[in-house]
Amino acid sequence: MKYSLLYAAVVLALVSCSANAEKKQKKVIKQTMEQYAVGTVTTGGIATRLKLPAQLAAYQEVSIFPKVNGYVKTVLVDIGSKVHTGDLLMTLDAPELEQASLQAKEEFEQSKASFSIDQERYNRLQEAAQTEGAVSPMDLSTSKTKVTSALALSKARKNNWQMQQTMLSYLRVRAPFSGVITQRSVSVGALVSASVKDIPMLELKEVDHLRLQIDVPETIAPALDNKDTISFSVSSLPGKKLTGRISRKSMNVDPRLRSERIEIDVPNKEHLLSPGMYADVAVDAPGSANSMQVPRAAVVTSTERKYVLAIRNGKTVKVDVSTGNEGNGNIEVFGKLQPGEKVIAHANDEIEEGIPVKG
Repeated sequence: MKYSLLYAAVVLALVSCSANAEKKQKKVIKQTMEQYAVGTVTTGGIATRLKLPAQLAAYQEVSIFPKVNGYVKTVLVDIGSKVHTGDLLMTLDAPELEQASLQAKEEFEQSKASFSIDQERYNRLQEAAQTEGAVSPMDLSTSKTKVTSALALSKARKNNWQMQQTMLSYLRVRAPFSGVITQRSVSVGALVSASVKDIPMLELKEVDHLRLQIDVPETIAPALDNKDTISFSVSSLPGKKLTGRISRKSMNVDPRLRSERIEIDVPNKEHLLSPGMYADVAVDAPGSANSMQVPRAAVVTSTERKYVLAIRNGKTVKVDVSTGNEGNGNIEVFGKLQPGEKVIAHANDEIEEGIPVKG
């Protein structure tokens, strides 16, 4: 009887423990299934306005280096000087080039004279050859060869003289386009060398016409087209909103910044803007028609991947995604998701796959 009572007590205790454990397990599952808020995957893109940094640059700019060795003879411009295409900026002095040009001209004149003499002799031999036996064929052929050689030499000497003239023209430095001198680093008497490219003699920039250069994120760049209107502002003109149209796209993504360079032509006749100025740009980015939306907090970004926790068959499943525009608490996602699917609305990397969740 004693052992029977003991056995009954043990059985009763085991049954009670099992019941308590089952209740606790159901309670944990119930808490797990109810602790996550869920969101729904919807279709359609998100239009947004981004503020991006940009920089103004001269439409054209050039660093002017010497093409020949020489001494600076005159400098006709300084920083801030406005010049036009073809204006003389500075002159150089190189006596050896002038001497070489004179020598080349003399050699050319001599070769022309020699050619004239040989040509005249050949012409007379041809006239004499009309009389049979007066001139041997060998003499006539030799004379013709001399004429051909003299002509070739004369052309070579002429080319050399023209080359020396071109070298002399490099002593007069002219503006390749209209603009403003923004840097001057030489003075009269300075020795300049065509082989040294460290510091330019002058720097010229076109400031009547500027380029606004913007690096646009690769997720937005494809949605922008040439002629789209962009608004921007600069700190030097507080409260003034400027606009321009996209003039060109680089069609290339920088692998370091993951962005594409676009440019806007900015007229600057009044010179209110300057190359090098920073600008704040507002870019209207239309949403992608092929994208889907989820709550912003549903996207988990780790060092290895970017994903959302979809609820499939009552359990969490990690689905890799890429993201696009954001707005109104949602974000565009691209991945293997279906419209109407449920996802964890406030996800984090501590939530594992396979956890039961009430969908």
